[in-house]
Amino acid sequence: MQHVDELLDLLHLDAAGADHYVGQHPETLMQRTFGGQVMAQALAAVYETVDAARVAHSLKGYFLRPGSTDAPIDYFVERTRDGGTFSTRRIQAVQRGKEIFLMTASLKVPEEGLEHTERPAVEPLPPDECPPLAQVLGERSRRAAEMWEREWAAVEARFVPTQPVARGGARMQAWIRSHGDLPDDPRVHQMVLAYASDLTLLGVTTVPHPYTFGQPQLQMATVDHSMWFHRPLRADQWVLYDQSSPNAANGLGFATGRLYDEQGVLGASTSQEGLIRIVGS
Repeated sequence: MQHVDELLDLLHLDAAGADHYVGQHPETLMQRTFGGQVMAQALAAVYETVDAARVAHSLKGYFLRPGSTDAPIDYFVERTRDGGTFSTRRIQAVQRGKEIFLMTASLKVPEEGLEHTERPAVEPLPPDECPPLAQVLGERSRRAAEMWEREWAAVEARFVPTQPVARGGARMQAWIRSHGDLPDDPRVHQMVLAYASDLTLLGVTTVPHPYTFGQPQLQMATVDHSMWFHRPLRADQWVLYDQSSPNAANGLGFATGRLYDEQGVLGASTSQEGLIRIVGS
């Protein structure tokens, strides 16, 4: 996927019945569906069932089975609740009759109120001083670099160097943005950020170890992914993805992420747990 238009096409779902929508896959050589795609399409399905004034503020998804890239995905939305301020939805992603993903989402009408925001823990270099993430990946795994350039080129990413490993955990920062302009609709920006948030987050759990994404001896798969949207954040402008991993154990890595605009204002937060299993030497 080389351009943002292809990503936007991916987020366009076909109506197939009452609160039933169908999502397609991009042209890909991957055999397993990218988790960020499923999460973004699930959010797109949610937005088909709520008033335009309501915007997602949180979502939590569980990846139950690997999705296949050679068949469409059916999204079924359950309208759990519509209150005066909040709406709640439950979404099932089904492929060939089996549930592959389950997500709950909460939406609300935006309002004014108390505000504060924490700045990035480590001040990053600006994007134009940072190398492309694919280049950095290629230094450890040519396969990982090739996958990024082939499958996820719709998201431009730059690696922020010289980030310390802190107190036994790990940290990684990257600047990300869509490779092209997006519509002004804030819901579209949330979908693209949901898609992009799954690209690197599990990878930070391997930073202290001699393994990295794309190496055949490392099996990696997202188990669950949560996201909170705090403020409007444009996905077609540089966003700092500040990621850290406080723990890895039991074949699982845990990571959290914060997405800031270029002024250092926090727009969204993420958390993820995923499989990081050593399968060979």
